[in-house]
Amino acid sequence: MTSSPEASPSAMPVLLVVDDTPANLSLMAGLLNRDYQVRLANSGARALELVRRECPDLILLDVMMPEMDGYAVCRQLKADPRTRHVPVVFVTALCQPEDEARGFEAGAVDFIHKPISPPIVRARVRTHLQLKAWHDTLQARGDGLESELRQRLLDVERLRDTTLFVMVSLAEFRDEDTGNHVKRTQEYVRVLAEHIAAHPQARPGRAEPLDAGRIELLAKSAPLHDIGKVAIPDHILLKRGPLSTEEFAVMKGHTIHGWEILHRAAQRLGGEQTFLGYAMQIARHHHERWDGSGYPDGLAGTDIPLAARLMAVADVYDALISRRPYKEPFPHEDAMQRIAAASGTHFDPDIVRALQALEPRFLEIAATWRD
Repeated sequence: MTSSPEASPSAMPVLLVVDDTPANLSLMAGLLNRDYQVRLANSGARALELVRRECPDLILLDVMMPEMDGYAVCRQLKADPRTRHVPVVFVTALCQPEDEARGFEAGAVDFIHKPISPPIVRARVRTHLQLKAWHDTLQARGDGLESELRQRLLDVERLRDTTLFVMVSLAEFRDEDTGNHVKRTQEYVRVLAEHIAAHPQARPGRAEPLDAGRIELLAKSAPLHDIGKVAIPDHILLKRGPLSTEEFAVMKGHTIHGWEILHRAAQRLGGEQTFLGYAMQIARHHHERWDGSGYPDGLAGTDIPLAARLMAVADVYDALISRRPYKEPFPHEDAMQRIAAASGTHFDPDIVRALQALEPRFLEIAATWRD
C-alpha cells in the first residue's frame, strides 16, 4: 500500500488524522504525508464534516478531545452505512485494558499508544490499509457474484414464464373456443387464493399456507388446466354440439394427457418439485369432485389438491357464463346459484364461500376479459 515517489497524489490512500492538539497533527502529517494523502481535523465535529465530503481509507483518531471524544466519533462513523467500513485506529495516551475494550466496543480495529513510535505508526497504517484493500476486493467480488446470481435467477424465471406461455399457447391454438377463458380463470384462481391467504380462518382443510410466491405460481399454472386437450382428436375437440358417451370418455382423457405432458417436462427439469408442480395438480385433478364422483382418480374432499379445487370453481363458473357450441351463456346470478347448489358435492364449500365473498371481483374480471 505504500506509494513510490513517482506515484500521483490521487493514487495515494487517503488518511484522516483527528486530534485536538496542533503539534500532534503536525507530527502525524510529517510522518505520513510522503506516502499518503493526509487530511487533518482538530475536533470530532470537524472530522465528521470532512468524512461526509470525502470518505477516507483510514482514520487515526484521538480519544481525549473536548465536546466529542473519540469513542463518540467512532460510534457515529460505525452507525453510518457510508463510513462503517472505514477502519478506525485510536491514537491515545490511554493505555488501560478497559480503555482499549471500550474502543473495540465502539468499533475500532487497533490502538496506537502515545508517545508514538514512527515505525509502529507506519507499520500499523500499512497493515490496516492492506486489510481494507483485501476486504474491499472480497466485497466487490461478493457484490459481483450476487449480481450474477440475481441475473441468473431472473433468467430462470423468464425461462419458466416462457415455458408456461408456450404451453398455454399450444393449448389455445388447438381449441378455438377457448377465447379469453384461460385469462379469466387465471385471474379467478388468483383472487380466490389471495382471499384464502388473507382469511386463514377460512382456509380449506389441509391447505398449505399461501404466500405471494405460491399465489403467483398458482395463477401462472392455472392456464395449463386444459393442456391435455392437445392430445384429443380434432373431430371430438372441435365438435359443434354435445359429445356422445364414447366421445366424452375420450375427452375426459385430457386430464391424464395433460398430467403426462407436464410430468415428462418436470422430470426433465429435475423432478415434480419444480415450478410445474401446481400445473400438474391442476391439469390432472380439476375435474375431481368434492364427493368423490369426479375423474380421473375419484379423489374426494381434501385429498384433492387445493390448486385443483380452486381451479374447479373458477373453471365451472367461467364455463357457465360463457357461450359454447352446445349452449348459450348463463346469467351471472344463475351461475352463482348453480355453484352454491353444488357446494359440498361438486365443490369445496370453503372455496364456494370465497367465491361468494368475491362476487364483485368475479364480475369485474369477466367484464375485463370478455370474449
